[in-house]
Amino acid sequence: MKELDRAIYDKYIRPTEKKRDFSIGIEIEMPVVNLSGEPVEEKAVLEVSDVFRRHFGFDVQSKDDNGCINSITDRSNGDNLSFDCCYSNLELSMGVGDDLIKIHERFKKLYTFLQQQFAKFGYTLTGMGINPNYAVNYNKPVPNERYRMLYHYLHSYRKYQFELDRRFHEFPEFGTFTSASQVQLDVQKDSLIDTINTFGLLEPYKSLIFANSYLPEYPDYLCVRNMLWERSMQGFNPHNVGMFLQKLESIDELLEYIKSQSIYCTIRNGKYVDFQPISVGEYFSREKICAEEFDGKEYKTIMFAPEKNDLEYLRTFKFEDLTFRGTIEYRSSCCQPIKDVMSVSAFHTGLAGKLSELKQLLENDKVIYGHGYSSAELQNMLSKTKLPDFIDTDLLKDQLTRILDLARDGLKLRGKNEEQYLDVLYQRAHHLTNPAKQMLEGIKDGKSINDYIALYSMV
Repeated sequence: MKELDRAIYDKYIRPTEKKRDFSIGIEIEMPVVNLSGEPVEEKAVLEVSDVFRRHFGFDVQSKDDNGCINSITDRSNGDNLSFDCCYSNLELSMGVGDDLIKIHERFKKLYTFLQQQFAKFGYTLTGMGINPNYAVNYNKPVPNERYRMLYHYLHSYRKYQFELDRRFHEFPEFGTFTSASQVQLDVQKDSLIDTINTFGLLEPYKSLIFANSYLPEYPDYLCVRNMLWERSMQGFNPHNVGMFLQKLESIDELLEYIKSQSIYCTIRNGKYVDFQPISVGEYFSREKICAEEFDGKEYKTIMFAPEKNDLEYLRTFKFEDLTFRGTIEYRSSCCQPIKDVMSVSAFHTGLAGKLSELKQLLENDKVIYGHGYSSAELQNMLSKTKLPDFIDTDLLKDQLTRILDLARDGLKLRGKNEEQYLDVLYQRAHHLTNPAKQMLEGIKDGKSINDYIALYSMV
């Protein structure tokens, strides 16, 4: 095995060979909203997080360049509060566990306290995939090495918009106002390929029931988050984002796919540098890389030689993303209304326990498949306000119900009463609706966006 192949195998595949108990990691990003309609002020958010830190006794994990705390962790259970991209996008990452109900109870405790503190400033957290005040917020990155680099890199799309046969959107700061609900589940090597392939086929159905990111500039979409990723510099190389466009046949094929993904940043002399994305295979064959580095005042061009450890900085955002932890991170779901916050993790956890049945159901699907469209095309179609004409809605409801029944059966096998978190998804399947669609229909009937900010913030 070549040195690069071995390094990729050791990072991504070797962890899946370890036998271990099934565990769940949950990350919930939530918009911080100023209810006055004014921008979120960094000072207020930092004050709330500091009160939170002192109240719960969280340890400081990192500070920004101004000395402000931006990541804190509960040493006893691994729960973490941080800010994703900017200070108006708060993330609660729940420590790894094996019981969704216990994790949920911890989440509610932390969330309720945060809400009490934010209310003092006229702010709230809410369960939406797009910050409803995105157009007035400052949308500036957390002032640290990583997010400064990322902000700079995403804005570099203008260099390439006329060179590539693809269209970039005009929101390079999208990471500062989009919020996700992500779950990581342990995966074993012998089920890795089936897991990626099967959950890939599931993505169009997930778009239907979890869509919760509406952006007026793209009125056709109920779930615009994924498009924003794919048509940004993160999608410069399509293999870094979205779906696997072809069925994987083996671990070797997955390794080749990883080699085809692109690196766009690394660290030199303690500082992030970014550059035009280069596939992993090509990157490590080059003698020199031309990059940009921030020297404290401005960006300057530097040259550097690739190093073996640069593989650590391969940043991918696949819907089914294999991590170095021996997990699959499911990344395509929007933040959900807070009362339904566990629905994403329950759905994936239950179906992971029924993988073979789910595989059979989806590989024989004639409801959305078999009409000439790929799973990626269907995922995009079913992210929109209008369903394709070729889909029979009664059959669609039935198929969604079958999928949810499998998820419920998988959760029942765990014996923890976690299937309760699927109730809301059954309702959505019956009505072919989702939080974004419910909000738009309500606004059309006379409700305000503030009504939904409040509704989707309720525990």
